[in-house]
Amino acid sequence: MITQTEAQHIIRREKCGLYVFYLPKYSPHLNIAETFWRKAKYEWLKPADYVSFDGFKQKVAYIFANIGTEYKINFKELKCQPISA
Repeated sequence: MITQTEAQHIIRREKCGLYVFYLPKYSPHLNIAETFWRKAKYEWLKPADYVSFDGFKQKVAYIFANIGTEYKINFKELKCQPISA
């Protein structure tokens, strides 16, 4: 339940084109960092990259440096779970 004041703030924001969406506490599919780590862990990092911590750090730095060229995330292809009410 929202107060009258909160309702007025919501109406004012919506008139400016700002909409607030309430999300579940944990929604990794909506978090770019979570998506990056999932792609890195399951697609881009190979078992050999985990042999040493220094090697792992170098590979992660390489991936970060090449995001958008060699490593790409197509957000249109990601399948999001619908948010239940």
